[in-house]
Amino acid sequence: MFKIAVIPGDGIGTEVTSQAIRILKKASQILNEPLEFTELKAGGIAIDTFGKPLPEETLKAALASDAVLLGAVGGPKWDSLPYELKPEQALLGLRKGLELYANIRPAIMFDALVSASSLKSEVVKGIDIVVVRELTGGIYFGRPAGIFEENGTRRGVNTMTYTVPEIERIAHTAFRLAKTRKNKVTSVDKANILHTSMLWREVVNEIHKKDYPDVQLDHMYVDNASMQLVRNPKHFDVILTENMFGDILSDEASMLTGSIGMLPSASIGETHALYEPVHGSAPDIAGKGLANPIASILSAAMLLEYSLKQKELARKIFRAVEGVLGEGCRTADIASAGQNVLSTEEMGRRIENAL
Repeated sequence: MFKIAVIPGDGIGTEVTSQAIRILKKASQILNEPLEFTELKAGGIAIDTFGKPLPEETLKAALASDAVLLGAVGGPKWDSLPYELKPEQALLGLRKGLELYANIRPAIMFDALVSASSLKSEVVKGIDIVVVRELTGGIYFGRPAGIFEENGTRRGVNTMTYTVPEIERIAHTAFRLAKTRKNKVTSVDKANILHTSMLWREVVNEIHKKDYPDVQLDHMYVDNASMQLVRNPKHFDVILTENMFGDILSDEASMLTGSIGMLPSASIGETHALYEPVHGSAPDIAGKGLANPIASILSAAMLLEYSLKQKELARKIFRAVEGVLGEGCRTADIASAGQNVLSTEEMGRRIENAL
């Protein structure tokens, strides 16, 4: 019995997660492998229910599971809460509590969606990029951090910090992944300015020379990388970068594909893993059946590949999505005039049938 903790979260999270579960149940039938789903609360709904974004019971149940499937958290309803009570703290708490140090975000351009991108078709056709983002270090977790008053003046402080072991483990993740793809890693930093980036580049070079000399490695400053992502995205295969840079670049990469509603992600550690779509909770369309479930469905495919070691079945889900898109089926976010626009549930059902 494989145990999956399900955290639908807020907004459209519940809608897209239900379609991911639909696909996982179909996968369970194909594999003849029983899956046990346990629904948990985190984010805004947990604040409303328990007064905190990540209840101890949720983290405990997630730790006892084989994998976690997350929807999305947050929304304007909770924007006025103190920092420590905001729904997004649930994400940071899960990453820290489950020790998820590597975020893997693929950005793949489906041929059927080339016209949905804001860039020219010759630029985006055939894009297949993976961003490997360090997830538990850097400026999001460095201390000291906060807003302080000194001599009558308020000062905001965040600390960017990395240790050698933190850099080493994420570098190994990126290089190992590259060896299963095009054998190329682009490490993104700001080594001309930041001391953390100087150390980052030094450690990445050492790991490359010692353990992965057959993998092509190049380095790029983050400002240039952000430009090259829209100028020449096919330059990239695996992008290795730290927490904040990865947060920004992975969202930029998502828009190359036409919609952030298309991108899945996996956050992995030594013993636990969490899978979630890149998009947010989109409260403006929640409950209307307009949300695109494909990112959540592809996150479920990543769960099968990374946690259940069912790479071929994950590929079949990808091909099912590709086939449905090839038939002209669209949700509203990726539809052009005259195309068949499906609801969230209808898109999930079409992909299930194709699988």
